[in-house]
Amino acid sequence: MDADDTTPVPPPGCPAHGSGGRVPLYGPEFAADPQAYYGFLRHYGPAAPVELAPGVEATLVTDYAAALQLLQDSGTFRKDARRWRAFNEGKVGPDSPVAPLLAYRPNCMFADGADHLRLRQAVTDSMARVDTRRLSHSTEQISGYLISQFSARGSADLLGDYAKQLPLFVFNELFGCPADIGDRVLFGISGMFDGVNADKATAVLFQAVGELVALKRSRPGEDVTSWLMQHQAGLSDEEMVHQLALLLGAGAEPLRNLIGNTLHRLLTHDRYAREGGLIDEALDDTLWENPPMSNYAPHYPAADTEFAGQQLQAGDLVLVSFAAANTGPALQASRQSGSNRAHLAWSAGPHACPSKEPARHITVTAIENLLNQLPDVRLAVPEDSLSWRHGPFHRALSALPARFTPVQPVRRPDPAPAPPPAEAAGGAAARPERAGRWSQFLNWLTR
Repeated sequence: MDADDTTPVPPPGCPAHGSGGRVPLYGPEFAADPQAYYGFLRHYGPAAPVELAPGVEATLVTDYAAALQLLQDSGTFRKDARRWRAFNEGKVGPDSPVAPLLAYRPNCMFADGADHLRLRQAVTDSMARVDTRRLSHSTEQISGYLISQFSARGSADLLGDYAKQLPLFVFNELFGCPADIGDRVLFGISGMFDGVNADKATAVLFQAVGELVALKRSRPGEDVTSWLMQHQAGLSDEEMVHQLALLLGAGAEPLRNLIGNTLHRLLTHDRYAREGGLIDEALDDTLWENPPMSNYAPHYPAADTEFAGQQLQAGDLVLVSFAAANTGPALQASRQSGSNRAHLAWSAGPHACPSKEPARHITVTAIENLLNQLPDVRLAVPEDSLSWRHGPFHRALSALPARFTPVQPVRRPDPAPAPPPAEAAGGAAARPERAGRWSQFLNWLTR
């Protein structure tokens, strides 16, 4: 770098020098210390040039006010990913590691105008019908089952053994998945986000969700799938499959990370127990400072425009950094004096998360139940030895090893009525092989 060059110096290990000035949001350096990168990006102004994967360019909004403006401006910016210029020009291929979360699908997240209003209203109305008491009961049952699998050992990976699995189980319950379909939904979502046979996992998920839609057409129940199907929006089978895949997949990964990141905060900050705020306060602080989805909300300018100091062309990819916007220096004083829930972790505007209340409820219930059953749970390794998963979008631990006094599983209380195995699966559950995780839970409920 020349002595007269005023360009800010990238954080240690950042290979921005070799990427045309764009700051890479991938690799071990970014995963280890994303806040150092956000601090560097703020030198560009409210928005900065970034690279999401090799050759995948984007503009990242790091300022809170600019992020709110973007999220609420559905005239200048659109959500339909078919506008993505780099993808249309072949500069980004469908095999790119970021394509699964950015490429167009016919769901409410990638819709604009009347299409978005119709699909979003169906989702919002259906999620609003979830009964909080039923949700609490289901979460407690599933939590108890998962804890019973490791409580006698005295050690566990609270991410892999608990936080990762619990949202998938709860969503299976909410969406009325019978055993055979539920096992494949768990496999599909896990594989998609873990990157293990992702193509196969995606195909398995969509096949399973398609079967769920067919089942609920003939046998509706008191579940989100049936409510979505019965909504006055009149969703087609294809629309049903894509809304359900969005809700199951996009809901499970952030919720897993929210539970994991909140547990991480509770286990590494003694003040929550000392000052009494505990779970709710730790949850809000996590959403401010370590949100489960750090950089997302893809948008595309409808026409060439200037925004946040950057010249944008129609179809350029623009993302919001929820993590950077929430932790900007200008917010420190206002956060202390204002609402502790004015963060952007749930996004904002017409595409704000439709499931934030259920997600919050599941997280609090899951953590409360864990701490009640394992009151002396603690980290099993030094905090600085924990590693974070690579990737531009999420903030997620690789593992959260913990120790606690071994506890023998208590006898499970009388369960809530579970779907009769044969009827619930349309006969599929009558098969002798019921070895999947969801099947094991259903067996545990009814033994």
